[in-house]
Amino acid sequence: MVKKTSPEQRRELGTFLSSRRARLQPKAFGLPEGPRRTPGLRREELAVLAGVSVSWYTWLEQGRDIQPSADALQRIAKVMKLDRVESAHLFALSPREQPATATESEVSEGLERLVRAINPIPAYVRNTRLDILAWNDAIADLFVDYGSLQPHERNTLRLLFLYRPYRTLILDWEQMARGMISTFRASRAQALDKAPFDRLIDELSEQSSEFREWWQDTGVKGFDEGSKRLQHPTSGLMSFTYVALTPEGRPDLSLVTYIPKTPAYDPQS
Repeated sequence: MVKKTSPEQRRELGTFLSSRRARLQPKAFGLPEGPRRTPGLRREELAVLAGVSVSWYTWLEQGRDIQPSADALQRIAKVMKLDRVESAHLFALSPREQPATATESEVSEGLERLVRAINPIPAYVRNTRLDILAWNDAIADLFVDYGSLQPHERNTLRLLFLYRPYRTLILDWEQMARGMISTFRASRAQALDKAPFDRLIDELSEQSSEFREWWQDTGVKGFDEGSKRLQHPTSGLMSFTYVALTPEGRPDLSLVTYIPKTPAYDPQS
């Protein structure tokens, strides 16, 4: 998708590119350092490394009204070693929308500590494929000890259809299962690498007739807030407000919390 950009925005893009180019060290690319009038790489050096023409890249830094492709911008971002925030800024200033991100599996130490710190509020971190990557004791007590599962089994959609206790635990199981399918379908459409999604689709289609039937629907929706009712084997009927938040700079992750509506609920009891 192409966006309209103003002359001021194009100048800001050029200034940003120039500043990022200036911080690059020639020796990191196997280039001779020698005497240079300005720090960093020369425009022609960066253009060659990014696979674009020197004149085209010069026009981009000069703020001319050109239409860079998303692929060219990604190559420039890679050469400049832009982090996630810088890459997003590059695309925000350009006429192009940023391509969808790949599903990642790493959770920062800070995010893991946050999940543990908000105990006894049940919480976990999942990616767009609905893999559960980090969790606290409260959510494990509520649903299942994720640490006892193999990594490939720690997936919300897989647990909903293949882990039998979920059907008696979650009172509105079908509603939740269909909602998760819709969320999964939307995430798959945006994913750069669809293979991990398709492997799970194949597995669930083979082992669950319900999933196989419901996957044929075309609905997509977010599943970031709502009410959940559980019939817990030891704590009885419980109601929660389900909230999913996206950590800053990690659009591939969601921090999911289950906030008890029942005042007397104590996951340690």
